[in-house]
Amino acid sequence: MKLSGKLDYLEMPATGGTLDRLKAFYSAAFAWSFTDYGPTYSAFAEGLDGGFQADAAEAPAKPLPVLYSRDLEETLGAVENAGGTIVKPIFAFPGGRRFHFVDPAGNEMAVWSE
Repeated sequence: MKLSGKLDYLEMPATGGTLDRLKAFYSAAFAWSFTDYGPTYSAFAEGLDGGFQADAAEAPAKPLPVLYSRDLEETLGAVENAGGTIVKPIFAFPGGRRFHFVDPAGNEMAVWSE
């Protein structure tokens, strides 16, 4: 059951690359699947939690989607092989380790693991 006021959806731009290229990237790197709604929109259903960063030195300039991985090094390789650009190599943070990448449309995302 969906509850009012709960985060339910994350919409990201695909204007920096073609939609087919983005779908191919996320399918190859993370095994995502998509449902197309016309030629300019494709939906995914891959989970969602969140948090806020109040430290100005650490806060992203815009929302940062963060994915989970059981094997961070393997996922980093999959992101690179799929055509992603690593912008922050694996580093430790309170609670785990993560890296940041940019997808073919220019969206920055992160991947974390314990």
